[in-house]
Formats: sequence, structure tokens, C-alpha cells
Amino acid sequence: MSAEAIGMNMPAVITLDDLAAMISADTHGRRYETSPEGVLFVVPPPDSDHAVIASRLMFWLAGDGWPIEQIVQGIGLRIPGPEGDGGRIPDLTLWAGPLPPSSVWLPADGITLAIEIVSRGSEAIDQLVKVAEYASASIPRYWTVARDASQTVTMFQLTGAGIYETVAQMPLDQLLETKPGDHLPA
Repeated sequence: MSAEAIGMNMPAVITLDDLAAMISADTHGRRYETSPEGVLFVVPPPDSDHAVIASRLMFWLAGDGWPIEQIVQGIGLRIPGPEGDGGRIPDLTLWAGPLPPSSVWLPADGITLAIEIVSRGSEAIDQLVKVAEYASASIPRYWTVARDASQTVTMFQLTGAGIYETVAQMPLDQLLETKPGDHLPA
């Protein structure tokens, strides 16, 4: 279906303001993201399993003392790139302190952790593309939660070379039996 068919006129260059307008106008709950190179991604709305995983992780973090104001679902992040900023919407972010002033697209400064719950159809984006983008935005930790039978959590940590290395991989249930402090700085 074309953009015009769903009532949108696509600009030649999509800005983050354009992206915010597209998200606001979409009546089907889709998320729109762009890479720093300007590639548009349309992400379907999360299903109920996705929402349950996000809730379990939020309660796990909050239960260990992280302030709820620092555990945020579905917030837009400004991802800088050589030709402009991209916009990504991680499923869950954990902030080191208070959020920056209210905006649709927040800078990635201050994020301790970004989590993506891998949706069917977004595997390559979540497990390859965003690994490079979040590393370039200097997000210290990035976790993916696969939609396999174990809901495997893969934990990446930023190295001094500015790339992620895999530091752990475990089923979600096993992760939730540990304390967040075992994996994150206090």
C-alpha cells in the first residue's frame, strides 16, 4: 500500500518531525523509525507476548530499586549519523538519571541500557542494524530478547573501541532470577 493510499504524502527527505507526525497520524499503532542514513522502517504494533516481556523486565528492574521514572517503554531516541539524525524507538530504556526535557526524540545521552524485544520480521534490524547504530550513539548496553522458546536475552556491552561485544546470553526466566545489579552498574 502506498503512502498516499493511507493518507500520507511522503516528503523527499524524512525528518524526525515528519516521523513524529507519521506516528501521530497512524491509526493502526505502527511505529516509524529511520536509520541515520534516512532509511524508513515501518514496525508493526507489539503483540501481547511482546508486551508481557516488556512488563516482566520493567518489574524486574523496578523491583531492584531502579526509579520507575528511569525505566521507559517506547520512547523515541535521536541516533546521530554522518548525514543527519535517525530515530529509533527501543522497546525499553533504562536511564542513569532523570530524562532530558520532554521531546518526541530524546538524545541517547544518559541511557544505561536499551532493550529490543525482537518481533517477527524485525530480526535483522534488531540483531544487526541496531547493534551498530546504538553503539555509534554510545549507548553503553544493548540487550535483545529473542522470540524463541527460551526468550533468549543477548547482552551487548560497548567496548573502548566503540563497538559492542556479547557479554552474556541466557533465557529470560534465568535472567529474571538474578538481580539487575548483577548485569548493570548501580
